[in-house]
Amino acid sequence: MKLKAIITLGLLLSIVVLMSAFIPMPQERIYKNLKVLPKDISKEDLGTVMDGFKTSLGVKCNYCHAASETEKGKLDFASDAKPEKETARMMMLMTAKINKKFFHVKDVKNPNAILPVSCITCHNGKERPATLDPATLK
Repeated sequence: MKLKAIITLGLLLSIVVLMSAFIPMPQERIYKNLKVLPKDISKEDLGTVMDGFKTSLGVKCNYCHAASETEKGKLDFASDAKPEKETARMMMLMTAKINKKFFHVKDVKNPNAILPVSCITCHNGKERPATLDPATLK
């Protein structure tokens, strides 16, 4: 009787161990070459930030991201080959500084924060912000 119980428990334990090998483990997403955004940003938050850029500037991903040299038709999101990507980083830092200094926003690194000054404040859906003529501002 004891032998039967030991064999049954051993068999059940083996099944549990084998089954656990097939359970997908959540993979930690580590993005490469993030210099301004948090390194542990979630896929959803990163998508929100990138969608904000696209809407604010009226552009697509390839405006800042270079084409992959190894995979035809894909983008190399980690590449710094396009100068627009570095400009975007500088602009993010600039708006964060403005918001912190003048609007006292403390959590400027939160991609979901609603900030007083953001890309769309100046860009209004255009790649380059329009320059205003001071004479017309009277």
